[in-house]
Amino acid sequence: MKIAIVCYPTFGGSGVVATELGLELAKRDHEVHFITYSQPVRLALLNPKIHYHEVNVPEYPLFHYQPYELALSSKLVNIVKHYNIDVLHVHYAIPHAYAGYMAKQMLKEEGIYLPMITTLHGTDITLVGNHPNYKTAVSFSINHSDFVTSVSASLKESTYKLFETKKEIRVIPNFIEVNDNELKDTPCKRSAMAENGEFIITHISNFRKVKRIDDVVKIFYGIQKEVPAKLMLVGDGPEKETAEQLALELGIYGKVIFFGNSTEINQILTHSDLFLLPSETESFGLAALEAMAVGVPVISSNTGGLPEVNEHGVSGYLSDVGDVENMVINALDILKDQDTLCSFKEGAKKIARKFQINEILPMYENIYEEAIALKNKSTF
Repeated sequence: MKIAIVCYPTFGGSGVVATELGLELAKRDHEVHFITYSQPVRLALLNPKIHYHEVNVPEYPLFHYQPYELALSSKLVNIVKHYNIDVLHVHYAIPHAYAGYMAKQMLKEEGIYLPMITTLHGTDITLVGNHPNYKTAVSFSINHSDFVTSVSASLKESTYKLFETKKEIRVIPNFIEVNDNELKDTPCKRSAMAENGEFIITHISNFRKVKRIDDVVKIFYGIQKEVPAKLMLVGDGPEKETAEQLALELGIYGKVIFFGNSTEINQILTHSDLFLLPSETESFGLAALEAMAVGVPVISSNTGGLPEVNEHGVSGYLSDVGDVENMVINALDILKDQDTLCSFKEGAKKIARKFQINEILPMYENIYEEAIALKNKSTF
């Protein structure tokens, strides 16, 4: 199959999932074309089955905001015609599904049918997409996609609740590759992050308010009062400065390492003992799953799709949003002795294996095949 993938190229979950999906599809001998405004951060181009097409948006003084949707839809038309693309897969409703629909209509004028799958990832529905300025366009785009998927049952329910759509939404969860041997010889040494006897506590996100970074720092504050520990904060965003200030006020700044955006996430996680994700909401919790895949138990809130990923009492613990005290208690329960910690580490890997990419990828391949069958039957 020849598959075009449209995604954001950033560190966010939707871009990571789209990129990893495309790379795995290429391994299975599909031809994959990434179409976005810059090269995705995890995209390796040393594969003849992988193609990257940059969307350039010319700047004109006439426009206060440059029309990316217009440039993207035009680029899609050109790529589909030049490479004879079979199916279009857009990740994130705004603006990708809308641009995809416009591309479909332009191609239709030339007698070309392009089936489109839209994957909903979270804030494109619950936050940005639900804004009055975008809601009508998002509803339209969902209803005019040939197939729609969401990364969790929780997000599927939210979509039906927030938008006027009767479109069937299929749940295809995010995925991970679990390889117990992959990081045995990691160049990142534990001693670079913590002293002997110190636990390593980690949080990875885009540092937005929804991630409740202040709760991360407060949970760690409670942990380090009882056991020796260091906090690894990986990522960047508007709440980073707040986290730094809070760490200073609590007198723990010297126990916190701010990595910023990093391409060494797996190396950091493999030496971690506990992962914190006390978010206000999460459509899935890909960062938690990445931690679990290398045997890191998770302390998280019980919101959105997190209960579908983090199994309470097995891979970690769930608490109500904002219940810092309970999260501290749960964290210390896991860290209290080596046997308990080892049990939770094994539990984390066990649950993560349910989300192995080899289990999830065929679900997408099946939808692509259905879409192509629809294309072959189409008479416009």
